[in-house]
Amino acid sequence: MRTQTKETQSDLTPQRAKEILMEGNARFVNNLKANRNLLQQVNETAEGQYPFAIILSCIDSRTSAELIFDQGLGDIFSARIAGNIVNEDILGSMEFACKVAGSKLIVVLGHTKCGAVKGACDHVEMGYLSGLLHKIAPAVEAVPYAGERNSQNGEFVEMVAHQNVLNVTREIQNKSAILRDMLASGEIGLVGGMYNVETGAVEFYDQPAAEKVSVDEAVADKH
Repeated sequence: MRTQTKETQSDLTPQRAKEILMEGNARFVNNLKANRNLLQQVNETAEGQYPFAIILSCIDSRTSAELIFDQGLGDIFSARIAGNIVNEDILGSMEFACKVAGSKLIVVLGHTKCGAVKGACDHVEMGYLSGLLHKIAPAVEAVPYAGERNSQNGEFVEMVAHQNVLNVTREIQNKSAILRDMLASGEIGLVGGMYNVETGAVEFYDQPAAEKVSVDEAVADKH
């Protein structure tokens, strides 16, 4: 498997970047890891890196993006935080990845049975974790569900995890003018997805995550 170069990166479209991730996940699920010389990739990336995507995922030990998408050194940027939420530092990292380093795709990747989502469903308050879970709370509130709305209800948890991914993709556009402009021009793509911790499979959402967000709406969202 070839190491990403400036040329191969620049030739990619956002759609092709997504397809590469899908192909990698298919290999992962079927235990068919691509043949890579990682030490050679260390040498080939020593003078620069040209990742084709940045993936925002949870810190969960089962959700390493490089592994589940079967990618090598220099292929993707990986931003990880409990509950795959977004904050200013992650937005800055995404802006660097896309505007400076040339990545073509942003992926917001949730996962099933997420502990952070369960904590938000239960309104857990614990130290600094409280502030993080408050960022998932809008997804809890947005899910229309008449049954038990807590972590004991697996169906509700997965509905919240799905909604949280949608909320984060929208928040990225609302808060970053740089990324919003790049999305509008087609320079980059933005997609949400869900990793199944039982099967290893990633489901990308069909609906376009990159909705058109007006400047007025974006400014209003900040207040």
